Amino acid sequence: MRSLRPIASAARASTRPTPTPTPSPSPCLLCAHRTPPSASLRYQSTSTPSSTEQETSAPPQTHYTFFPSTLPSGPPPAGRFTIDTSALKREFLQLQARAHPDLHPPSQKARAQALSARINEAYKTLQSPLLRAQYLLSLQGVEVGEEAKLDDAELLMEVLEARERIEEAESEEELVGLKEENEGRIAESVRVLEEAFERDDVGKARGEAVRLRYWVNIKESLDGWEKGKGVVLEH
Repeated sequence: MRSLRPIASAARASTRPTPTPTPSPSPCLLCAHRTPPSASLRYQSTSTPSSTEQETSAPPQTHYTFFPSTLPSGPPPAGRFTIDTSALKREFLQLQARAHPDLHPPSQKARAQALSARINEAYKTLQSPLLRAQYLLSLQGVEVGEEAKLDDAELLMEVLEARERIEEAESEEELVGLKEENEGRIAESVRVLEEAFERDDVGKARGEAVRLRYWVNIKESLDGWEKGKGVVLEH
């Protein structure tokens, strides 16, 4: 007669409750961002690193590194120039909640404060198309400061005409058309920058970043318009 013990043992085993897996803790935010920001993604050392250095060295950290969920591909040309700013803001708030100095022991508060400041800087830069373009160019070793100009007579005329319309306006209603025109200019500059960074065309991206700075300057003047207030536009 066949024994029923194995069957009974199996039945008892099947009725035992399945243990609930313990969720793995979130990775340490301070540990994940030890590498200081890199001045240039294109920097290449002329010396040959040792095998140990090759194994332990981390890739250069950029502002994009802080937002892996929103920007998994990193900066262009691997990733896109345009960004889902709503998703970026959500991830930023989550990061700041984890990096808050009060959540860390006294021995790590200074690091947490420094990391929080870097996260703030990264978010502020990436959420603005102009600052984002300037930052990406700086990673290529190209600086686009306030002194950068374009030898473009047509652009200069557009800027001067916009200044005149803003200064002569008697009410905000008179500026509605100019606001719409300027938003169109900004959108076009963003489109051109998208193509330029996708093609790794640094020269084209630099020129359009300068152009975008003019349109952003006009936008700021329109947003802060007051009757009789003087307008200072770069040209």
